[in-house]
Amino acid sequence: MQLPPIAATTIGSFPRPSWLAQTERSRAIFRLEGAALKEAQDDATALSIRNQERIGLDLLSDGEQRRTGFINHILAAFEGIDLEHEAVKTIYRRREQPRPVPRIVGKIKRRAPAIVEDLRFAKAQTGKPIKMDVPGPMTVIDSTLDEFYKDEAAMAMDVAAALNEELRDLQAAGCDVLEIDEPAMTRYHEKVFAYGAKALDRCLEGITVPTVVHLCYGYPGGAGTQHEYTYPELLEELMKTKIGGFGVEFTRSNYDPAVLAIARGRIVMFGCVDPSDTPVPPAARVVERVRTVLKYVEPKNLWLAPDCGLMTIGRELADAKAKLLVEVAREVRKSI
Repeated sequence: MQLPPIAATTIGSFPRPSWLAQTERSRAIFRLEGAALKEAQDDATALSIRNQERIGLDLLSDGEQRRTGFINHILAAFEGIDLEHEAVKTIYRRREQPRPVPRIVGKIKRRAPAIVEDLRFAKAQTGKPIKMDVPGPMTVIDSTLDEFYKDEAAMAMDVAAALNEELRDLQAAGCDVLEIDEPAMTRYHEKVFAYGAKALDRCLEGITVPTVVHLCYGYPGGAGTQHEYTYPELLEELMKTKIGGFGVEFTRSNYDPAVLAIARGRIVMFGCVDPSDTPVPPAARVVERVRTVLKYVEPKNLWLAPDCGLMTIGRELADAKAKLLVEVAREVRKSI
Protein backbone atom coordinates (compact mmCIF):
# COMPACT_ATOMS: atom_id res chain seq x y z
CA MET A 1 0.00 0.00 0.00
CA GLN A 2 1.35 3.41 -0.96
CA LEU A 3 -0.33 6.51 0.43
CA PRO A 4 0.78 10.06 -0.32
CA PRO A 5 2.19 12.17 2.49
CA ILE A 6 -0.63 13.78 4.44
CA ALA A 7 -3.23 11.31 3.17
CA ALA A 8 -6.95 12.10 3.35
CA THR A 9 -9.25 9.47 4.82
CA THR A 10 -12.24 9.11 7.16
CA ILE A 11 -12.99 7.14 10.31
CA GLY A 12 -15.20 4.77 8.32
CA SER A 13 -18.91 5.49 8.42
CA PHE A 14 -20.87 7.56 5.93
CA PRO A 15 -24.59 8.39 5.96
CA ARG A 16 -26.84 5.63 4.67
CA PRO A 17 -29.16 6.53 1.81
CA SER A 18 -32.73 7.12 2.95
CA TRP A 19 -33.91 4.32 0.68
CA LEU A 20 -31.70 1.88 2.61
CA ALA A 21 -32.29 2.77 6.24
CA GLN A 22 -33.32 5.34 8.78
CA THR A 23 -30.98 6.09 11.65
CA GLU A 24 -32.13 6.34 15.26
CA ARG A 25 -29.67 6.95 18.12
CA SER A 26 -26.76 5.89 15.88
CA ARG A 27 -28.50 2.64 14.96
CA ALA A 28 -29.65 1.87 11.44
CA ILE A 29 -33.13 0.47 10.94
CA PHE A 30 -33.11 -1.13 7.52
CA ARG A 31 -36.17 -0.75 5.29
CA LEU A 32 -35.82 -4.12 3.56
CA GLU A 33 -35.20 -7.76 4.45
CA GLY A 34 -33.55 -10.84 3.01
CA ALA A 35 -32.22 -10.81 -0.54
CA ALA A 36 -33.66 -7.37 -1.21
CA LEU A 37 -31.74 -5.95 1.76
CA LYS A 38 -28.46 -7.51 0.64
CA GLU A 39 -28.93 -6.10 -2.86
CA ALA A 40 -29.64 -2.66 -1.43
CA GLN A 41 -26.60 -2.85 0.88
CA ASP A 42 -24.42 -3.87 -2.08
CA ASP A 43 -25.74 -0.91 -4.05
CA ALA A 44 -25.23 1.51 -1.14
CA THR A 45 -21.68 0.23 -0.54
CA ALA A 46 -20.73 0.55 -4.20
CA LEU A 47 -22.24 4.05 -4.26
CA SER A 48 -20.32 5.09 -1.13
CA ILE A 49 -17.02 3.84 -2.54
CA ARG A 50 -17.58 5.55 -5.90
CA ASN A 51 -18.43 8.73 -4.03
CA GLN A 52 -15.25 8.55 -1.94
CA GLU A 53 -13.23 8.07 -5.13
CA ARG A 54 -14.96 11.06 -6.74
CA ILE A 55 -14.21 13.21 -3.70
CA GLY A 56 -10.55 12.18 -3.93
CA LEU A 57 -9.92 10.41 -0.62
CA ASP A 58 -6.67 8.46 -0.52
CA LEU A 59 -7.73 5.69 1.88
CA LEU A 60 -11.34 4.46 1.53
CA SER A 61 -13.81 2.50 3.63
CA ASP A 62 -16.93 0.55 2.71
CA GLY A 63 -18.94 3.36 4.29
CA GLU A 64 -20.30 0.85 6.84
CA GLN A 65 -23.48 0.63 4.81
CA ARG A 66 -24.27 -2.90 6.03
CA ARG A 67 -23.94 -2.18 9.73
CA THR A 68 -26.77 -1.54 12.17
CA GLY A 69 -24.12 0.06 14.36
CA PHE A 70 -20.37 -0.02 14.76
CA ILE A 71 -20.40 -2.75 17.43
CA ASN A 72 -23.26 -5.22 16.91
CA HIS A 73 -22.39 -5.96 13.28
CA ILE A 74 -19.17 -7.54 14.57
CA LEU A 75 -20.65 -9.12 17.70
CA ALA A 76 -23.21 -10.99 15.59
CA ALA A 77 -20.37 -13.29 14.51
CA PHE A 78 -19.37 -14.15 18.10
CA GLU A 79 -20.66 -16.89 20.39
CA GLY A 80 -21.60 -16.03 23.95
CA ILE A 81 -23.41 -12.78 23.08
CA ASP A 82 -27.20 -12.41 23.05
CA LEU A 83 -28.16 -9.61 20.68
CA GLU A 84 -31.87 -10.48 20.66
CA HIS A 85 -32.69 -10.13 24.34
CA GLU A 86 -31.01 -6.90 25.37
CA ALA A 87 -30.60 -5.59 28.89
CA VAL A 88 -30.54 -2.02 30.15
CA LYS A 89 -27.22 -0.63 31.28
CA THR A 90 -25.80 2.76 32.12
CA ILE A 91 -22.66 3.02 30.02
CA TYR A 92 -20.14 5.69 29.18
CA ARG A 93 -18.63 7.47 32.11
CA ARG A 94 -20.14 10.95 32.41
CA ARG A 95 -23.30 9.89 30.56
CA GLU A 96 -25.91 8.59 32.99
CA GLN A 97 -28.79 7.75 30.65
CA PRO A 98 -29.37 3.96 30.53
CA ARG A 99 -29.67 2.27 27.16
CA PRO A 100 -30.32 -1.26 25.84
CA VAL A 101 -27.20 -3.34 25.20
CA PRO A 102 -26.40 -6.94 24.23
CA ARG A 103 -25.94 -9.46 27.04
CA ILE A 104 -22.84 -11.60 27.59
CA VAL A 105 -24.24 -15.07 28.36
CA GLY A 106 -21.28 -17.39 27.69
CA LYS A 107 -17.64 -17.63 26.73
CA ILE A 108 -16.92 -15.35 23.77
CA LYS A 109 -15.57 -17.06 20.67
CA ARG A 110 -15.61 -16.13 17.01
CA ARG A 111 -18.21 -18.31 15.31
CA ALA A 112 -17.73 -17.03 11.76
CA PRO A 113 -16.17 -14.14 9.82
CA ALA A 114 -17.97 -10.86 10.46
CA ILE A 115 -16.82 -8.41 7.78
CA VAL A 116 -14.46 -10.39 5.56
CA GLU A 117 -17.04 -10.61 2.77
CA ASP A 118 -17.78 -6.91 3.26
CA LEU A 119 -14.09 -6.26 2.61
CA ARG A 120 -13.98 -8.48 -0.48
CA PHE A 121 -16.97 -6.68 -1.97
CA ALA A 122 -15.37 -3.29 -1.24
CA LYS A 123 -12.04 -4.33 -2.76
CA ALA A 124 -13.83 -5.40 -5.93
CA GLN A 125 -15.23 -1.87 -6.37
CA THR A 126 -11.95 0.07 -6.37
CA GLY A 127 -8.23 -0.03 -6.90
CA LYS A 128 -7.62 2.32 -3.95
CA PRO A 129 -6.59 1.08 -0.49
CA ILE A 130 -9.37 0.03 1.89
CA LYS A 131 -9.49 0.43 5.68
CA MET A 132 -11.87 -1.71 7.76
CA ASP A 133 -12.66 -1.24 11.44
CA VAL A 134 -13.78 -3.31 14.41
CA PRO A 135 -14.69 -2.33 17.99
CA GLY A 136 -11.94 -2.95 20.50
CA PRO A 137 -12.17 -5.16 23.61
CA MET A 138 -12.68 -2.36 26.13
CA THR A 139 -15.48 -0.85 24.06
CA VAL A 140 -17.19 -4.24 23.69
CA ILE A 141 -17.10 -4.58 27.48
CA ASP A 142 -18.45 -1.06 27.96
CA SER A 143 -21.25 -1.62 25.44
CA THR A 144 -22.55 -4.95 26.73
CA LEU A 145 -23.90 -6.32 30.03
CA ASP A 146 -21.74 -9.11 31.44
CA GLU A 147 -23.80 -11.93 32.94
CA PHE A 148 -21.09 -14.57 32.57
CA TYR A 149 -17.47 -13.53 33.21
CA LYS A 150 -17.66 -11.23 36.23
CA ASP A 151 -14.04 -10.44 35.35
CA GLU A 152 -13.43 -7.66 32.81
CA ALA A 153 -9.79 -8.60 32.18
CA ALA A 154 -10.69 -12.20 31.32
CA MET A 155 -13.52 -11.07 29.08
CA ALA A 156 -11.24 -8.56 27.35
CA MET A 157 -8.73 -11.25 26.44
CA ASP A 158 -11.44 -13.51 24.99
CA VAL A 159 -12.83 -10.62 22.96
CA ALA A 160 -9.30 -9.81 21.79
CA ALA A 161 -8.71 -13.42 20.72
CA ALA A 162 -11.96 -13.40 18.71
CA LEU A 163 -11.07 -10.06 17.13
CA ASN A 164 -7.58 -11.31 16.31
CA GLU A 165 -9.10 -14.12 14.24
CA GLU A 166 -11.18 -11.56 12.36
CA LEU A 167 -8.23 -9.23 11.79
CA ARG A 168 -6.05 -12.08 10.55
CA ASP A 169 -8.70 -13.06 8.01
CA LEU A 170 -9.13 -9.45 6.90
CA GLN A 171 -5.38 -9.19 6.44
CA ALA A 172 -5.32 -12.41 4.41
CA ALA A 173 -8.18 -11.09 2.26
CA GLY A 174 -6.13 -8.02 1.32
CA CYS A 175 -7.24 -5.34 3.77
CA ASP A 176 -4.79 -2.44 3.53
CA VAL A 177 -5.35 -0.84 6.95
CA LEU A 178 -7.04 -2.17 10.10
CA GLU A 179 -8.69 0.16 12.59
CA ILE A 180 -9.68 -0.75 16.15
CA ASP A 181 -12.27 1.63 17.58
CA GLU A 182 -11.72 2.16 21.31
CA PRO A 183 -13.75 5.12 22.61
CA ALA A 184 -13.78 3.43 26.03
CA MET A 185 -10.02 3.89 26.32
CA THR A 186 -10.33 7.64 26.65
CA ARG A 187 -12.94 7.25 29.38
CA TYR A 188 -11.25 4.62 31.52
CA HIS A 189 -7.50 5.12 31.59
CA GLU A 190 -7.20 2.98 34.72
CA LYS A 191 -8.65 0.04 32.76
CA VAL A 192 -6.21 0.63 29.91
CA PHE A 193 -3.35 0.30 32.40
CA ALA A 194 -4.95 -2.76 34.04
CA TYR A 195 -5.79 -4.80 30.94
CA GLY A 196 -6.78 -2.68 27.92
CA ALA A 197 -3.28 -2.20 26.48
CA LYS A 198 -2.57 -5.91 26.88
CA ALA A 199 -5.84 -6.79 25.14
CA LEU A 200 -4.99 -4.41 22.28
CA ASP A 201 -1.70 -6.24 21.77
CA ARG A 202 -3.56 -9.57 21.78
CA CYS A 203 -5.75 -8.26 18.94
CA LEU A 204 -2.60 -7.53 16.92
CA GLU A 205 -0.82 -10.89 17.16
CA GLY A 206 0.29 -11.90 13.67
CA ILE A 207 -0.89 -8.63 12.09
CA THR A 208 1.62 -6.95 9.79
CA VAL A 209 -0.52 -4.46 7.82
CA PRO A 210 -0.79 -0.90 9.20
CA THR A 211 -3.04 -0.60 12.24
CA VAL A 212 -4.57 2.35 14.09
CA VAL A 213 -6.58 2.60 17.27
CA HIS A 214 -9.29 5.27 17.19
CA LEU A 215 -9.40 7.14 20.50
CA CYS A 216 -12.63 9.12 20.71
CA TYR A 217 -12.86 12.41 22.54
CA GLY A 218 -16.65 12.56 22.32
CA TYR A 219 -19.44 11.86 19.90
CA PRO A 220 -21.20 13.95 17.27
CA GLY A 221 -24.70 15.21 17.87
CA GLY A 222 -24.15 17.84 20.54
CA ALA A 223 -24.23 15.50 23.56
CA GLY A 224 -20.99 16.92 24.91
CA THR A 225 -17.76 15.09 25.56
CA GLN A 226 -17.66 11.73 27.28
CA HIS A 227 -13.96 11.50 28.05
CA GLU A 228 -12.77 11.34 31.63
CA TYR A 229 -9.12 12.18 31.00
CA THR A 230 -7.03 13.66 28.22
CA TYR A 231 -4.77 12.05 25.64
CA PRO A 232 -1.18 12.45 26.89
CA GLU A 233 -1.01 9.71 29.53
CA LEU A 234 -3.07 7.39 27.31
CA LEU A 235 -0.75 7.83 24.34
CA GLU A 236 2.25 7.23 26.57
CA GLU A 237 0.81 3.88 27.68
CA LEU A 238 -0.26 2.81 24.18
CA MET A 239 3.18 3.63 22.76
CA LYS A 240 4.31 0.52 24.66
CA THR A 241 2.01 -1.64 22.48
CA LYS A 242 2.41 -2.89 18.92
CA ILE A 243 -0.26 -0.55 17.51
CA GLY A 244 0.85 1.21 14.34
CA GLY A 245 -0.79 4.51 15.12
CA PHE A 246 -3.58 6.53 16.67
CA GLY A 247 -6.81 8.09 15.47
CA VAL A 248 -7.17 11.19 17.64
CA GLU A 249 -9.84 13.89 17.75
CA PHE A 250 -8.46 17.42 17.83
CA THR A 251 -11.33 19.53 16.48
CA ARG A 252 -13.80 19.46 19.34
CA SER A 253 -11.16 18.77 22.00
CA ASN A 254 -9.05 21.72 20.85
CA TYR A 255 -5.99 20.02 22.33
CA ASP A 256 -2.56 21.45 21.61
CA PRO A 257 -1.05 19.21 18.87
CA ALA A 258 2.17 19.26 20.88
CA VAL A 259 0.78 16.28 22.83
CA LEU A 260 1.42 14.24 19.65
CA ALA A 261 5.18 14.61 19.99
CA ILE A 262 5.19 11.37 21.98
CA ALA A 263 3.75 9.51 18.99
CA ARG A 264 6.77 10.07 16.74
CA GLY A 265 7.31 7.18 14.38
CA ARG A 266 3.66 6.08 14.50
CA ILE A 267 0.75 6.95 12.22
CA VAL A 268 -1.42 9.82 13.42
CA MET A 269 -4.93 9.89 11.95
CA PHE A 270 -5.57 13.50 12.89
CA GLY A 271 -9.16 14.52 13.54
CA CYS A 272 -9.37 18.02 12.06
CA VAL A 273 -13.04 18.33 10.98
CA ASP A 274 -16.10 18.25 13.25
CA PRO A 275 -18.29 15.29 12.13
CA SER A 276 -21.48 16.69 13.63
CA ASP A 277 -24.13 18.90 12.05
CA THR A 278 -22.02 22.05 11.95
CA PRO A 279 -21.00 24.21 9.00
CA VAL A 280 -17.96 23.25 6.93
CA PRO A 281 -15.08 25.30 8.36
CA PRO A 282 -12.90 27.54 6.18
CA ALA A 283 -10.15 25.51 4.53
CA ALA A 284 -7.51 28.05 5.57
CA ARG A 285 -8.28 27.44 9.25
CA VAL A 286 -7.84 23.68 8.91
CA VAL A 287 -4.69 24.10 6.80
CA GLU A 288 -3.13 26.21 9.56
CA ARG A 289 -4.02 23.58 12.15
CA VAL A 290 -2.51 20.77 10.08
CA ARG A 291 0.70 22.71 9.48
CA THR A 292 1.04 23.01 13.25
CA VAL A 293 0.83 19.22 13.56
CA LEU A 294 3.75 18.82 11.15
CA LYS A 295 6.02 20.13 13.88
CA TYR A 296 5.43 16.83 15.68
CA VAL A 297 4.39 14.26 13.02
CA GLU A 298 6.23 13.34 9.83
CA PRO A 299 4.20 13.96 6.65
CA LYS A 300 4.36 10.29 5.68
CA ASN A 301 2.73 9.36 9.00
CA LEU A 302 0.02 12.03 9.00
CA TRP A 303 -3.50 11.14 7.82
CA LEU A 304 -6.31 13.68 7.89
CA ALA A 305 -9.77 12.58 9.03
CA PRO A 306 -12.92 13.84 10.70
CA ASP A 307 -12.97 13.53 14.47
CA CYS A 308 -15.38 10.60 14.25
CA GLY A 309 -17.69 8.87 11.78
CA LEU A 310 -19.87 10.87 9.39
CA MET A 311 -22.98 8.68 9.58
CA THR A 312 -25.03 11.01 11.79
CA ILE A 313 -25.23 13.91 9.32
CA GLY A 314 -26.77 14.42 5.89
CA ARG A 315 -25.07 13.06 2.78
CA GLU A 316 -24.39 16.48 1.24
CA LEU A 317 -22.73 17.79 4.40
CA ALA A 318 -20.74 14.56 4.88
CA ASP A 319 -19.45 14.80 1.32
CA ALA A 320 -18.52 18.45 1.80
CA LYS A 321 -16.54 17.68 4.94
CA ALA A 322 -14.75 14.75 3.29
CA LYS A 323 -13.94 16.95 0.30
CA LEU A 324 -12.50 19.57 2.64
CA LEU A 325 -10.04 16.99 3.95
CA VAL A 326 -8.85 16.33 0.40
CA GLU A 327 -8.46 20.04 -0.32
CA VAL A 328 -6.54 20.64 2.91
CA ALA A 329 -4.22 17.69 2.25
CA ARG A 330 -3.42 18.95 -1.24
CA GLU A 331 -2.75 22.46 0.01
CA VAL A 332 -0.47 21.37 2.84
CA ARG A 333 1.49 19.03 0.56
CA LYS A 334 2.55 22.08 -1.46
CA SER A 335 4.60 23.34 1.47
CA ILE A 336 6.50 20.14 2.33
